[in-house]
Formats: sequence, C-alpha cells, structure tokens
Amino acid sequence: MSDVTFPVTGMTCAACARTIERTLQKVPGVQEASVNLATNRATVRFDPSHADVSDFAKAIRDVGYGVLEQPAEGTVEDLQEKAHQEEYRGLRRKLIVAIVFTVPLLAIAMPHLDFPGVNLVQLALALPVVAYCGAQFYRSAWQAIRHRNADMNTLIALGTGAAFLYSLVATIAPRLVMTSVHTDGVSHAPPVYYEVTTAIITLVLLGRVLETRAKGRTSAAIKRLIGLQPRMARVIRGDVELEIPIADVVQRDVVVMRPGERLPVDGEVLEGRSTVDESMLTGESLPVEKGPGAAVFGGTVNQTGGFRFRASRVGRETALQQIIKLVQDAQAGRAPVARLADVISFYFTPIVLCLAIATFVIWFDALPPGQRLTMALVNFVAVLIIACPCAMGLATPTAIMVGTGRGAERGILIKSSEVLERAQAITTVVFDKTGTITTGRPEVTDVIPLGATSAEEVLALAAGAERGSEHPLGAAIVRAAETQGLKLTDATNFEALPGRGIEATVGSRRLLIGNQRLLAEREIDTGSADESVARLTWAARTVMYVVDLEGRGNQRSAPEVLALIGLADTPRPEAARTLRRLKDLGLELVMLTGDHQATADAIAHEVAPRGEIDRVIAGVLPDRKAEQVKKLQAEGKVVAMVGDGINDAPALAQADVGIAIGSGTDVAIEASDITLIRADLGGVVEAMALSRRTLRVIKQNLFWAFVYNVLGIPIAAGVLYPFTGWLLSPMIAAGAMSLSSVSVLANSLRLRNA
Repeated sequence: MSDVTFPVTGMTCAACARTIERTLQKVPGVQEASVNLATNRATVRFDPSHADVSDFAKAIRDVGYGVLEQPAEGTVEDLQEKAHQEEYRGLRRKLIVAIVFTVPLLAIAMPHLDFPGVNLVQLALALPVVAYCGAQFYRSAWQAIRHRNADMNTLIALGTGAAFLYSLVATIAPRLVMTSVHTDGVSHAPPVYYEVTTAIITLVLLGRVLETRAKGRTSAAIKRLIGLQPRMARVIRGDVELEIPIADVVQRDVVVMRPGERLPVDGEVLEGRSTVDESMLTGESLPVEKGPGAAVFGGTVNQTGGFRFRASRVGRETALQQIIKLVQDAQAGRAPVARLADVISFYFTPIVLCLAIATFVIWFDALPPGQRLTMALVNFVAVLIIACPCAMGLATPTAIMVGTGRGAERGILIKSSEVLERAQAITTVVFDKTGTITTGRPEVTDVIPLGATSAEEVLALAAGAERGSEHPLGAAIVRAAETQGLKLTDATNFEALPGRGIEATVGSRRLLIGNQRLLAEREIDTGSADESVARLTWAARTVMYVVDLEGRGNQRSAPEVLALIGLADTPRPEAARTLRRLKDLGLELVMLTGDHQATADAIAHEVAPRGEIDRVIAGVLPDRKAEQVKKLQAEGKVVAMVGDGINDAPALAQADVGIAIGSGTDVAIEASDITLIRADLGGVVEAMALSRRTLRVIKQNLFWAFVYNVLGIPIAAGVLYPFTGWLLSPMIAAGAMSLSSVSVLANSLRLRNA
C-alpha cells in the first residue's frame, strides 16, 4: 500500500469533506481515505497497481470539487497558498459588492418605504447580489444535488433561493401569491423578502471571509517552518564557489556559510567556528557553539562566524523537511473524538431539510390564509440558514492544526492527531534512567583529597594522566578539569589497564588511577580511604583511586593514595523540576533501570527528594523494559514511556504514548509517538499540557457547535412562538451561523499562545 496527500479546493463544510471521502473510498484500490476541512487536504492509502493520483483527481472533480496538482515550478504548498490568497481576495471582493447593494436595500425595506415601483427597485438591488455574490452557493448546491449529496451550500441556496423566487413572483405576478384582502376592501401587494436574501448572502460571505482569514492563521506554524529553508545555497564545486538553487545541492557538497545566513541543508562542519541559532528547530533560545565535527541543520541561522560544512542530508531528507512532513501528517489525521462530528455531519443536512419542510407545512397549515405563506416561508428559510454545519466541521481539525503547529514551534513533534487524544488520558509515566532522567554520560561529582595535595592539584594530575585514555570515566575527569580552567600537563609512559584503570607519568609523579580491583592486584593499602569509599558507594558513585606510586618523600617510599574521585551519571538539571510538575498533574511516576537497586534508589532520592517517583524498578534488562510497560497496562493504567536509546524502542512502541527525547537514537525516535527535539525533560510536561489543552479546546468547539444547532433549529422553527411570541429572523440566523464558525476558529487560535 502507498500513501498520498494532495490539496483539494471548493470545500466549505464537514459535509463536503465527507462527500469527497466517500467518493475516494469508491475508487478501486483505495483502502482508506481521509479529508481534512481545515487543511483542505485529502490523504489516501491505496494499492498503486489499481489506482493513482489522477484517478483520485478525476473522481473528486466529477463530484464538483477541485484538486491542485504538482506545479512545474515551486511546491504544492506554494500553489495552495496562492489558491488560498486568491480565494480570500475573491470572497472579499464579493463581500464588498454585496454590502454596496444590500445597505440601500435594507434602508428601503426595513422602514417599509412605499413608493411607485418600490419592489422593482429592490429587485434591481438584489439581482447583483444573487447573481454575482451568491452564484458560488447555487453552483455548488446544483453540483451536490446532481450527485445526490447535500451540504452547507444546499441549505443556503434553498433558503435564499426560496425567498428570492417568492419575492420575484410577488413583484412580477403578485396575483399568484396574493392571499388576502384587508378590511378596508383594498387588495394590497404581497410582501417581498429581497432584503432577507441579500442580507443572508452578505452575512454568509462575511463569515466566509473571516473564516478563510482565520484558517490561514491556523497554518501559520507550518508556513513559518517551510519559510525557514532558503532558496539558494553557496557551494564549492572544483575550486569555484557557486550559488545554486537548494534543490541542486547533493550529498557531500561543501557548503560555505557567512554570518547572518540561513543554512540550506544538514551537514557536518569541516572548518571554522560559529554560533548557530537553532531556536525555530528546537525551541531552544540560546545559540549553539559549532566547530569541526559538529552537526548543523538546514533552516537554522549562522550568527557570528564563517564556516564550511559537508552536506549529509538534502532535499526531503533534512531534519527540517522531516519535521514539516511529520506536522503535516499529524494535521491531516483525524482524532477519534472527531468521528462523532463526522457521523452527525453526514446525516445532518438531510435531517435539516426534512425539518425545514416540516416547519413550512406546519406553519402553512396552522395560520389563516392571509399570513400562512409568508410566515411559513420565513421560518423555512430561518431553519435552513441557522442549521448550516460549518462550525461542526471546523471544530476538531482547526484545534489539531494549531496545537500540533504550536508543538513544533516548541520542539515537540506529535506524530498524529490520535496521539493528542491518547496523551491527555495518560495516568502513568515511565522513565528510563540512563540518558533520560540522567545525562547518559559520567561526570565528576566528588574529589576527596586524602593527604596534603589539594583537590585542584589532584584533579589536574588525574586529568593530565587521563588525556590519553578513551574510557568514558577518563573523559569525564578531563572535562571536569577543563571546566575549572586547570592547567594540564601531558602524560608520558601511558599504559591502559582494561577494566581496571591506567598508569602514567605526569611531571615527576608516577600515577596509578583505577578501581578497587586494580589496587588489590597491586597490593596497595586503601584502609585510610575506606570510610570515604563507603560514603561514595552509598551515594551511587563510581569510585576511582588516584595513587602516587612513588610516594612524596625524597627517598623512594610506599605508594600513597592521594585522593578519591567520585563519578556518576548525573541527573539532568531539569529532571527534579519536571518530575515535580508531572506529579502536580496527578500522574503516577515510575523509573526503570538496569542498575542495582541501591544505585537506582540513590538516583531516585536525588531527583525526587519528596517521593515524586512512586516506583523504582531496578535490574531490568534492556529487552525486558517492554514487559514492565505491559504489566502496568495490565493493571489498567494508560502508560507513557519516556526514553532515548535503542534498547528503549520496544518499550516506546508498547506504551500507549512513546516519548523520545531528541538526544536519543533514530530508532527510538522512529518508535515513539512524540519526539522532543531538545534534550530537555521539561518537554514531557509541555507535551502533556499541550495535549490536554488541545483536547479541551476540541471539546469546547464541539460542544458549542452542537449546542448552537440543537438550540438554534427549534427557535428558528418557531417552537417558542406560542409561549413568547419569539421568531428568529433569517437575517439573524445567517449572522449567528457565520459567528459560530468564526468563534470556533477563534477558540482554536487561543492555542497559539499556549
């Protein structure tokens, strides 16, 4: 099976999207089809041996909608943006024309001005509005009827068309609709409703203009991401520096960067140093230092210096393009909560048509001859107009668009809309320890001198000796010394002792640096250090002994233990704060680790001193982590797994929601549902909070869309009239219908500030 996503034009409501979905599902070879009203995109899963995109485009055009195809130049996104702008300008132009003719028409009709030819004047003012401004509704309604469908345009066309045709007959042949002779014995001309027709079209156009503008803002995050990639790149070909289109950059090209320029593709720095602003990619506000060997990413901004880098990923393989695709896929999907709206919208329009007809029949039958036709017609129109299901179709996709877009801006990539719904239901969060709660690399935590030598001197000696070592513990000692700005002396006579330590000469000292096993082999007395060793071991530190093999007397003496160095995989700086915030959200927290229980408990106490971690599960082999997640799910818990390594991938896939931190492996990121681009645990809290806010907005939108129709239709039908004398004017119904769509969009846009 293959998947393809392409832009669709001409949709105005949920019923349109549903019609296109049903049409695509009938194409041979199609397994699944989904249409998103907010993004105006269709996604199809199909068997390429039975169908292709041209078949889908033909099927969609046959039912009255359009498809944007890949242009010869530029991208589909550019073409879709151009189409969106043209649609907006066209709607605005029609709105202006409608206002110009509707305002004087209302000025005549509302005060009931009466002068010779008044109805002909109203007809002349109404014709441009109906024929030009409202033509799109009538064309779309006709297409829908031809294919035995009904949508929002059907309701608008029937409502305004009925009012206009009645008024036209009353103007040209009034006797055909004359229903009464007044008590003065004079026959009066029947009333006309041109102002109702034009006001409805004007208000619907106003709502459509506001809606189109707001829909453009819901996709602002994607537009910003797409806009990050420059059009041109400067590369070295042979000995010549060339400026070429970004599409022509190939792997292993050497790209030249100058201060202030945006990187065109991903790669690795070859020469030069600079700082790069990666904020739009990771959400991290501080610029990142880059030097030879450092990874750089397309779309980020070079700030201070010039450098050259070798292109490693180009075109759609770059990190930026992968992020854009991930966000687009998430926005194109449909959350389970939206299925109710889909089902209702499918049956909604036919039901409304039946209710409108019933309203007309009841009013026509209940009223005396002098009033029944006009009253029945007005209420018939009001029911059709107020019931337009625009808000229902926009309730879910607009919130998902804004929510996932906002997440991308914050360095949180959500793979699908279903993930958003699952994430807000999480009850338990499981953390892998190494590389997730901790940094994943050892750091020096303690330097304890045991003699006259100071801690700084011991650290400088040890770092000098370890410079020749490739062991992670040795690298940690060197980093600690460099961080403190200590002056290091290069070692001589270096010898690595695998699994135990090293031996080297630094200056005049012959040093042995290693573990307890190494000192036992050399029969070196460690009695003076036992108390400190016990304390460090209890605190889950790895202990390294620093020994001067020749002592410090003028004459050769027994080896002297100079100091102990404690090392540990230290917690991330934000770990304690993150765990506390998650606990405040009412979540159960679990830590998984392969370490011994004592080490695991020590780390748990350090990052969760108030007992935020509910369970510490130690001694878990890498291939058993998924089993632990299964056990929690068997207890009825909805589990999120946070990890970063290859051995976390099965657990990430098993969890209800897998969250991979961006410092992790590609395998872990591929297996996860949410990816945190930054290596920052705080993103877990942000992802949880964003999913909860997005689902809350979706439910608010659906509630108001449903309540609006549930309350609006009976009022328009006149249910309250026998008790209160209230009737709903079709003009007010049109304004309320437009306002409902705009209010749903405005509510979704609040997520941009989340």
